[in-house]
Formats: sequence, structure tokens, C-alpha cells
Amino acid sequence: MTPFPTPCRVRDLPGCTLLTLPTEIDLGNGAALYAASAAAADARAGELRLLVLDFSGTEFMDSQGARLVADVRHHLPPHVQLRVVATPDGVPSRVLEVTGVRRDVPVYAGLAEALAA
Repeated sequence: MTPFPTPCRVRDLPGCTLLTLPTEIDLGNGAALYAASAAAADARAGELRLLVLDFSGTEFMDSQGARLVADVRHHLPPHVQLRVVATPDGVPSRVLEVTGVRRDVPVYAGLAEALAA
């Protein structure tokens, strides 16, 4: 397990907020990532319509990553869309598939595709 001083990077883009996740997601940082994600969503509560979780730089992820996506999805108000970016052959994409999270949250191969959808 690897601790991370900054759990994720938050960027406001036109029409959405982007959270870029770290290279590893596991028990050591899962709770901090959820807290950062929820705080970012809460801070933008009035104007947030789309939140994108970007796993494209994530090389290792266990079930904590799937739990993160599910927990963020349940935390968001109904009018806010959640989209995920995960490379098709990467570990995050496989974990989201195996855990069934892909059924509930749209997963895109790249950021441009997620933003355009």
C-alpha cells in the first residue's frame, strides 16, 4: 500500500469537474480519495453538472477503486452525471468490469470521449 500526500488532482473544465486519480488505488488511499472526491463535488454543489473520474494514469487498482466510483456515484445529487475514463486494456477497466460498476457508470477510453458524450 502506498500513501499519497495529495489524493487526486482537481481541475475545473468548461461544463465539468475533472478528478485525475493517482497511479495506485488501494486500501492505503481509498478513503482519502473518496473524501477528496466528495469535497470537490460538495464545493461545486450549485454549478456541478458533470464529474469525471480519470483513471487513465492509474496502473494498479484493487476493489477500493470500484468502491470509490460506487461511493462517489451515490454521493452525487441526481442531477449530476458521473463519467469514468479508463483505458480499455488497463487494470482499472478490468476491475470496474469484474465488480459490475461498469453497468452503473459510463466508462470511456479517453478524456475527449468522456467530455463529448
